[in-house]
Amino acid sequence: MTSETYRDAFGIPHLRAADIHALARAQGRVTALDRAWQLEVERHRAQGTSASFLGPGEVPWDVLARRARLADTARRCFAALERRDPETARWVRSYADGVNEGLPAGARRAPEFARTALTPGRWGPWTPLAVWLSTHLLFAGFPAKLWREQAIRHLGPDAVGLFATDGPGTAGSNGWLLSGARTATGLPLLAGDPHRFIEDPGVYQQIRLACPEFDAVGLAVPGVPGLPHFGHAGAVAWGITNAMADYQDLYRERLRRAGSSVEALGPDGRWHPAHTHTETLEVAGEAPVEVEVVETERGPVIAGGPEASYDPEGADGGALALRYPPRVTEDLGFSALLGLLRARNVTDVDRALDAWAEPVNVVQAADTDGGTLHRVAGRVPLRARANRLHPVPAWRPGHDWHGWHEMPYAAVPDGIAVMANQRGPAAPLGVEFAPPHRADRIRDLLDTGGRWSAGEMAAIHTDTHLASAAPLLGHLTALDGLTPAATRLRESLLAWDRRMAADSTDAARYAALRGAVVQLLAAQPVFAPLTEPPAYPEALRPWLALVPRIGFALEHLLRAEELYGIDRPALIRQALEAVAAELPTGTWSDTHRLAPWGALPGGLATPGLAGDHDCVLCTSAVPGLTDRAARGPAARWVWDLADRDASRWVVPFGADGVPGSPHHHDQLPLWLGGELAPVVTDWNRLTPDRTLEHPA
Repeated sequence: MTSETYRDAFGIPHLRAADIHALARAQGRVTALDRAWQLEVERHRAQGTSASFLGPGEVPWDVLARRARLADTARRCFAALERRDPETARWVRSYADGVNEGLPAGARRAPEFARTALTPGRWGPWTPLAVWLSTHLLFAGFPAKLWREQAIRHLGPDAVGLFATDGPGTAGSNGWLLSGARTATGLPLLAGDPHRFIEDPGVYQQIRLACPEFDAVGLAVPGVPGLPHFGHAGAVAWGITNAMADYQDLYRERLRRAGSSVEALGPDGRWHPAHTHTETLEVAGEAPVEVEVVETERGPVIAGGPEASYDPEGADGGALALRYPPRVTEDLGFSALLGLLRARNVTDVDRALDAWAEPVNVVQAADTDGGTLHRVAGRVPLRARANRLHPVPAWRPGHDWHGWHEMPYAAVPDGIAVMANQRGPAAPLGVEFAPPHRADRIRDLLDTGGRWSAGEMAAIHTDTHLASAAPLLGHLTALDGLTPAATRLRESLLAWDRRMAADSTDAARYAALRGAVVQLLAAQPVFAPLTEPPAYPEALRPWLALVPRIGFALEHLLRAEELYGIDRPALIRQALEAVAAELPTGTWSDTHRLAPWGALPGGLATPGLAGDHDCVLCTSAVPGLTDRAARGPAARWVWDLADRDASRWVVPFGADGVPGSPHHHDQLPLWLGGELAPVVTDWNRLTPDRTLEHPA
């Protein structure tokens, strides 16, 4: 028997095979054909070898990947998976085999290989785990602990709450669930949109996976088998949002050399041997870089080393060790993936998620019996509160891990559950959460809409109301003695509907005022010590930059009863007068443009956008720094439990990662216009792709 590949009108692959292993092989093969360049970039990033063909700009990431021991952790996790769950291990191996089968043809299609003189490599069975680990290493935002440490040191402990927000490097999502009592069909609806850095090709792959055991459509992570985040298996469907949980710790280490070895000072007051070895990092066009890899009993040292200095209190400098759950448990949670595909109801989904590890997510699920599920899934260690706030000294007792949190569950009150990274069921597990604006807005819209259908969900996805504008606009009302130009600008902004619409000049002017206020705040002397972040690895710097921190915390800074003696009315007056003197004449989308990431420069679409960071349409600019948006909805999806063919989905670009191919950017107009493509499940409406047939 052969595994079969079909395509819909958007080139989305629909696969069916005789069993789960043939299907995984087919998934790997079709992904390699459509996304060969993306897969190889991700494999090299996971191994810390991307600079070998992308050049010196990738050295900071490669150094972090090597020092954090991502590839070694993935190998250990796969070896443990073979012992604990051989069926899933074989399934993952089949996926990697399929990737290897498809890579030669995929590389011939992708011009980037010739451009960089890259030859496709070989995927090991552990490589999908390495890709997963690499993709999510920074998801929990552990570098924010470095920022908090500096903020506490210079501004005091109240700075933690004052600057709390989902910062510039943290991924979020919108997700909502409607029970049958809230829908036109009487059966549940699920919808959402993950907010990630927008990449070309995209970070999610629309796909269908069918075999005698299951038939599921959803969004795959290229390089990883199954549908880990978003899927509709006919009788049951699921989706996730980032729980904003804190499950990674940083330890300040005191290291010393002892001959050819390295020792670390432990909490027992004794020096203990640390693992150490040196790796060579190849760099295209430049000399190789030697990387010393050190690992203590806490974890891999990702910054500093035995020669790094530290102050007596260990509050700055020195070496930093990262402790993260898969390195401790040798478990990435892949045993959940087959369980999700095989699920027939929310009880099955719930049971599968008991094996989930990271990233920690809030999961919503529903089934055709009307059942619903709203829970947190993942692994969060029990430890001292100080661990969650900032780096802690490894040489002092009281900072070890001692078990795991039980994952919280939540109800679905009034038939609606909304998660948008705000404080909710995961509140006991985290420190910083998103402001409640997106979640409140989604719930308000759903509450006023009567009984909803799948086709009406796009109106929720694309809402542009900006509730977080209220504090700045409120300050404007108290200003007097303004120049005529500033008075006109103020009155225009106070009359504005607070929608960050693409064609809105008022939205553009509000953004200009907001940016000016952020810049003036960042220039205040009280924040001067935070303008030069400590000498941490370059890959961690987005979390340490002052202007983005102020930009994303602006609402809190303007609402605080007192702000370090800063005269905020005078500052806002100055910003208003400056913007009025050079009044923006364009619309919001003239400057608010998509800035997607690609491994190679050039050729990426930069269309104008609606939305903003705290809108449901979350297209994140960085106030005070740029109006361009690197983050936004990496997909939009709607799962209809009454009729799977009424479900909808869209990605920012297309199903095919090959530039110039018909399905490379054919979904971009839909994504920009807030439209969704239909989910097609009738095999007779699909086109066979004979090039991918392969013996099972």
